Amino acid sequence: MTDRSAKVREALHDGDPAAAIRELRLGAHELGLAEAAPLVAEIAAAVGFDDLARTAGALGDAPGTAGALYAYGYACIERGVPFLAVPALAEALRLAVEPAPSRGLFGRVRRQPAPEPQAILAELAVALEDDERHAEAVDVLERHQGILRDWPDRYLLAYNAVMSGDLDRARRTLDALPPADRDWRSAADRLHRVLDRAAVAGQAGPPDHQDLRAWHFVLTGGLLGTLSPYGFTAGMTGRYAYLGDSYDGCRRGLDRLRLILDAAGLRPRSVSLLPDRPSRALGLAAARLFGLPAEPYRQGTPDTLVVAYDLNEVDEALVPGLRARAAGEVLYEHVTCWTSPPPVSADVSALLVQFARAPWDAATRYVPGSEPLEEPADPRPAEELAADICAADPTPDAGDGDTPPDLDEALAAFTRAVRGRWLTGPRDRVRSSGPVRSSRFD
Repeated sequence: MTDRSAKVREALHDGDPAAAIRELRLGAHELGLAEAAPLVAEIAAAVGFDDLARTAGALGDAPGTAGALYAYGYACIERGVPFLAVPALAEALRLAVEPAPSRGLFGRVRRQPAPEPQAILAELAVALEDDERHAEAVDVLERHQGILRDWPDRYLLAYNAVMSGDLDRARRTLDALPPADRDWRSAADRLHRVLDRAAVAGQAGPPDHQDLRAWHFVLTGGLLGTLSPYGFTAGMTGRYAYLGDSYDGCRRGLDRLRLILDAAGLRPRSVSLLPDRPSRALGLAAARLFGLPAEPYRQGTPDTLVVAYDLNEVDEALVPGLRARAAGEVLYEHVTCWTSPPPVSADVSALLVQFARAPWDAATRYVPGSEPLEEPADPRPAEELAADICAADPTPDAGDGDTPPDLDEALAAFTRAVRGRWLTGPRDRVRSSGPVRSSRFD
């Protein structure tokens, strides 16, 4: 048993399957399938994922068969652990493309039944895509050009080329595809919109792979209000990892929203208030600062500014309406989670963050020389929180001194450059952070 296996079993013994999965991710390069699959079976059984437990266990009963490897890989994707699927599906693909004969009864040669290579290849590409290993997905699809189908295989090639930053390859591949049938039409339209936005955002050439604001627009169609002033050279490239949000930060986000609206020549006629307290507080603050009437959110209201603090926290019943687009409607989100993207992509995001604590949430304060101070959550109504946002100081944080400046002039210029492609199309969810990589913390 390797040290990694021992750590996984220790986490399972302690009743912490999430920690066991983290150990598997950290040691994925250390463990072969024969060692990893029994551990996965135990973890899956512990959390009630019977399909994954069954297929992981079946690898021991049918080692080295493409069918068992494919079933296990498919279950890994379905259960949100695509990094475990990749080695299994890669081996299944190798066996399906170059099947090795095996000896049957009385020495006769027989072959193990297996899924079609195209099906295995597509699932492998999906697993790499879900794990945001887009360049690897492009590579494996390119290496198997001889068996690619137009839909979905070449579409997957074009999509992953975009997500890896290879816009030329994506355009060539998409332009060569025949018209999509009904099942794939919306996906094709979505990718065409992405490439249209890329042409506008990169008028002087493809956006740089550290240009977070440009790539955020290309992928989501939204504008990014502020860039993190910390950790650029350490790999954050404008995103936040952990953020203790503040009233000052909320006010600065709204000031940047005003700058974007002015640069785009937009003047909403009202602010639409979402029902959760954080969104209502931020919406009331926006109405006061912008001098606009505030009213409850109603789907289809034209020329309104819809304000959300965190779209991952809104009522699921509102999501279909928010995904659609009324004429002149602008959807604003203050904290956009880039590692678990919301179901709707906002038209303007104040910032991108992995974990955020709102100003009114409970907090632990650390004072040098003193014991940690536990501060309870602020129970005040949204109206009082809004007043504090309006009274806050929007002066930008000076940051760490090693991060490029995030100037008002640059944001305004970018907004003017792309406004012809802004506020068009549905607000599709984008599951990948794309070509601009940032450090993650699990």
